[in-house]
Parts: sequence; C-alpha cells; structure tokens
Amino acid sequence: MKSSDELSTRLISLDVFRGLTIAGMILVNNPGTWSSIYPALKHADWHGWTPTDFIFPFFLFILGVSMVFSFKKRIEKGNDKNKLFIHVLKRSLIIFALGMFLHLFPYFNFSTVRIPGVLQRIATVYFITSLIYIFLSNRTQIILSITILVLYWLAMMLIPVPGYGAGNLTPDGNLAAYIDYTLLKGHLWRPKWDPEGLLSTFPAVVTSMIGVFTGKWLISNRNKFEITSGMYVTGSILIILGIIWDMWFPINKYIWTSSYVLFMGGMALYFLGFCYYIIEIKNKRFWTQPFLVFGTNAIASFFLSSLVAKMMGIIKVFNSSGNQVSLKAFIFNSLYKLYFSEINASLFFALSYLIFWYMIMLILYRKRIFIKI
Repeated sequence: MKSSDELSTRLISLDVFRGLTIAGMILVNNPGTWSSIYPALKHADWHGWTPTDFIFPFFLFILGVSMVFSFKKRIEKGNDKNKLFIHVLKRSLIIFALGMFLHLFPYFNFSTVRIPGVLQRIATVYFITSLIYIFLSNRTQIILSITILVLYWLAMMLIPVPGYGAGNLTPDGNLAAYIDYTLLKGHLWRPKWDPEGLLSTFPAVVTSMIGVFTGKWLISNRNKFEITSGMYVTGSILIILGIIWDMWFPINKYIWTSSYVLFMGGMALYFLGFCYYIIEIKNKRFWTQPFLVFGTNAIASFFLSSLVAKMMGIIKVFNSSGNQVSLKAFIFNSLYKLYFSEINASLFFALSYLIFWYMIMLILYRKRIFIKI
C-alpha cells in the first residue's frame, strides 16, 4: 500500500461517481440500529430492489471503468501483459486479505470465519475481469459476457437442487446457495447461503465488464455529447432488457441474477452519464468536493469505516444503569435516542458516522495523500 503526493490526470466525473457510491456504502452499512431503518436504506427482502441495491453493482461497474483508464496508463508506460498480470494478482490478493482481516478481527477464529464478503468479491471480480480485459479480444469479451448471463440463468432454472428441485429461487433452495453450502458450510453469512457467494460471482463479473465497455467508450475518439448520449441510450436498453428478463429471472441482488446485472448496469450508465454531462461538459463542479474526498480514497474509506464500526460493536462500556453494552449502543442510546424517534435516531447516527469519515478523508485529500493498493 502506498501513498501519492498529487492527483494524476483523472476523469473527475468518475471519481465523483465513485465517491457517491462509497458515501452510500458507509451510510447504509452503519445505522444506529438494524431494527429501525427507513425502507430506502435497506436491501430488498429478496426479489426486487431498493436504492440501497444500487450501491454494490455501481462499485463493480466503476471498477471496470477505472480498469480501462488504469491499464491504458500502464501500457503507455511500457507495461506488457505479464507485468499487468502481476499487478492484478498482487492487488487482488491484498484486497482479498483486507476483506478476510475485517471478518477475522479481533478474534481470528478461522474455524467459523465468513470467507465470502464485499472486499473478497471486489478482489475476485477485479481479478477475473482483468484477465478477460487483458487477454481476450473485444468481440470475445462481449460474447463471453452474454454467455455468462445466459448460462447462469439456465443453470439456476434447470439444474435441480437436492430437496428443492430445479428452478427454485428461494434463499435456501436456489443452486447458488446449494453450492455455497456444499463448499463453504460454516463459513457463510447465513447458515445456508451468502450474498457474496461463489456461483453468483460470475454474473457479478459481467457487471464489471459493463464498466469495461463503458471505459472503452469514454476513451474513444468521440465528442463529449456523443459519449453522453451513448451512455444514456445504452443504459435505457439495458434497463428495458433487465425489466423484461425479470419476468422469468427476477431482479435479485442476493443471487445477482442476470436481470439484476442488466438493470443495474443501465442505472449505473445513467448515473455516470449524469455526472459526466454536469462535470465534463457543463463544467459545474461546485458540488463535487465531498464526493471527490471519498472517491479518491475509496478502498481506504470503506475498509477503515468498516473496521472502526466493528470495533464500536466489540468494545464494551457501562451505561447509566450499570449494564454492559457496546460502545455503539452506548453512543446511540445516550445521544441520538434521547432526542429523536428511534428510526430518525438511527438515520442521524449513520449520517454522523458518514460525516466523521468525510472529515478524516478530507484531511488526507488536502494533504494530497491517496492510499493506493
């Protein structure tokens, strides 16, 4: 992990979109209490979507876009495919290790540790997407992406699961859950399934590949208006296709269905297209600074905020009644619940936590310290 003293030439709209996504991650991951959250700040119970379900696919989409710019710079510096592969492997292992550290800390109980996770999926998707981008032609990349989505759909609908049969898309009865339970029993988020499981990682790769195709479009020799309109047209097509596919393979974040990939890919194009138009074309940047702060230190923001949140849940203190509670519960009950209804207290706690990390990242941003992996 290293730090940079200055910003290199970057696409500001992409950094802003990344920062928006990271801010959303911190906000939805840190309510005052999980028992009282506004519906928009929760994931859909199973099928369907809420605004919260945009966040993770947006990050994987951004990962793909960023890859195009990053590899382009490395190739211009003389990196060949072998050097790119070494870079990708190193970066993937570090991100995966950070994810495992978050799950293991502070007890390091390897016998029950959850192996899948957000950073682990980011690492795996980054590794696979990079290999596809480095070693396959544009045409093959497109064919492979479509093939993955179709084969995943067919597998989930046609391969029978013992005790449930074929085409069962319930949490415990779907094929992805069965594979996770068979291979990773005792190391999952839920007893029988995990939202960042093994099989569903493949369609998640396609989410990142949509970002790769977008990155190629962004660096093409087209004017900015054509680039923007192209993102909106393609985004509309993907959203419509996702809604149509939803009739047979429902939009679902937990098993990362093919319809979810297309729908969220289209929404990501809409969001990036908006940022690109406002920032790169209209040059309206007065509102971007808070998101640049998070976007230029994305992994650090997520990792450190997650680590501190976990520590707040582990550290125990005594409340006014003499009972031992977590530090988080103590702060929430003593400061927020005292003045607000529980659901608003939960929201204001999350907002306060987001502002806290904004101030930390702002210090790094002003000192031009950008933590890279």
